[in-house]
Amino acid sequence: MELYLIRHGQSTNNVTMLRDPLHREADPPLTELGQRQAEALAGRLAHTWNVDNYLFQHPDSRENLTGEGITRLLVSPMKRALQTALPISRELGLHPEVHLDIFEHGGLYLEGESGVTTYPGLTRAEMHAQFPGYQLPPGMTESGWWHATDREDLAACQGRAIRMAEHLKEIRFSAQRIAIVSHGMFLDHLFKALLNLLPGDGLHLTLYNTSITRIDFLPDGKLGLRYLNRFDHLALEQVS
Repeated sequence: MELYLIRHGQSTNNVTMLRDPLHREADPPLTELGQRQAEALAGRLAHTWNVDNYLFQHPDSRENLTGEGITRLLVSPMKRALQTALPISRELGLHPEVHLDIFEHGGLYLEGESGVTTYPGLTRAEMHAQFPGYQLPPGMTESGWWHATDREDLAACQGRAIRMAEHLKEIRFSAQRIAIVSHGMFLDHLFKALLNLLPGDGLHLTLYNTSITRIDFLPDGKLGLRYLNRFDHLALEQVS
């Protein structure tokens, strides 16, 4: 199995947090740059020569000279990830699967003088309307998907990452090529969970917007890191 860990495109919070952290949004959308990053990413996944597959897995075949051949597309229920997955789904002809365990650390919340306020996120009807064709899980309801009363702590986020890593390990011997469109901190924890480095916070990955990290689950039970934080699909002025 091949696993592609993809961070979403630039969000309005990515810009706002650098200037004024008090004016962030609970569920921010992509910026115009983020949309262009997502389009470039989609083209990279659909059309760029997959040299790793050609050299390491199919030396006698040219079937993988175009695109990554991704077969499943999992996406966080947060807007910026859903929007990032949209051009990918169009280019690859896939129906994104919304997965409720791969949202960003903290959840949907805002902090103010009166404390923390949480938000439910998009409802099932809203997600169907804005992202037709996305496959929604049962936990996606008409009252939203995030029902916590406080900001998620680090231990809970790491727990989600460990659960996701265990699920991926269970299906490791399948022939699937799975792309996960998620978030910087969650993907950092998922990467460490796959390497059995959780719980703990002694390593931090820097992942740029729409960067791709590829991990192969090898037949001998080991993991192969093909590349980390790859963003060569972006022009220099698009990197963020």
